[in-house]
Amino acid sequence: MPADFLAVAFDSGGVTTGPMTVPFIMAFGIGFSAVRSDKHAENDSFGLVALCSIGPILAVLILGLIYNPQGSTYTRTVIPDASDSVELWKLFADGIPTYMKEILISLLPIVLFFAVFQCISLKLKKRTLVKILVGIVYTYIGLVLFLTGVNIGFMPAGNYLGQLIAALPYRWIIIQIGMIMGYFIVKAEPAVYVLTEQVEEITSGAISRNAMGLSLSIGVSVSLGLAMVRVLTGISIFWFIIPGYAIAIVLSFFVPKIFTAIAFDSGGVASGPMTATFLLPFAMGACQAVGGNIVTDAFGVVAMVAMTPLITIQVLGAIYKLRSKHVAEETKEPVLVLPLEAFGDTDIIEL
Repeated sequence: MPADFLAVAFDSGGVTTGPMTVPFIMAFGIGFSAVRSDKHAENDSFGLVALCSIGPILAVLILGLIYNPQGSTYTRTVIPDASDSVELWKLFADGIPTYMKEILISLLPIVLFFAVFQCISLKLKKRTLVKILVGIVYTYIGLVLFLTGVNIGFMPAGNYLGQLIAALPYRWIIIQIGMIMGYFIVKAEPAVYVLTEQVEEITSGAISRNAMGLSLSIGVSVSLGLAMVRVLTGISIFWFIIPGYAIAIVLSFFVPKIFTAIAFDSGGVASGPMTATFLLPFAMGACQAVGGNIVTDAFGVVAMVAMTPLITIQVLGAIYKLRSKHVAEETKEPVLVLPLEAFGDTDIIEL
């Protein structure tokens, strides 16, 4: 297996679970589990997003076994140069048609799939159908604007910022800056809001949005710090991935099962478009500035971001389990049992 494919393969698992797939897959899983009436249905409604991340990883690893590119070179990110607002608008205007076509191709299969089921079995009312169609239009417009802004402005900005900070004499500061970025950037992930809302709804508020958000922020912050260490030192991603997943698997034996499923979903959700479009270019720019290998050292950021929530969310589950046990012990009233000799012949004994 070529070393160039390892980090890219693990990144591909997190990149494929974005704003298009997460809402659809999560709703799909919750809908299927709602049909069941057994006690494990709630736990099984989560985990589909994590399973969908496995396929791309295996596919890229298999690609690495059968395909060995020779003489490939890294093409540097071009920073757009716009002297005024007219040139800036022209950059966006040139890019919009391309992304309109790409999003249309992405959304079309889902719309056709829904249309077939609407005609065959769903038979939704006109009012509900109009709401769904309006939502699809909003989704299309939002994704077009998002991808246009990301590819024209956001990615070059992340790359430039990474180069600028890593070129400083005290380049180790990029670790702390990366951790701060990771803590706050997860709050801008569109799919995170979908996950936290579904979790709060399914658990009837037992797992709050704030607790989920804090756990994800801490996890992503730690992962960005470790990713920046990789950029500066060139340490293999295996030294982080293998211990990280080992800890996550061990924790899964001690926390409620629903937290394990939510944790594995959170990994795919946290590594969404904000990570792939800003943090990855940020790492690539930093790696370029320090003279490292872009493919082996910069790639892997998305995989690191996808790994750490598995640990932090399960730690949250362990805390939740301990607190629930403590509350149950406090509210449990002691039962006073008296011997029969303590009652007289005329006393009424309540059973």
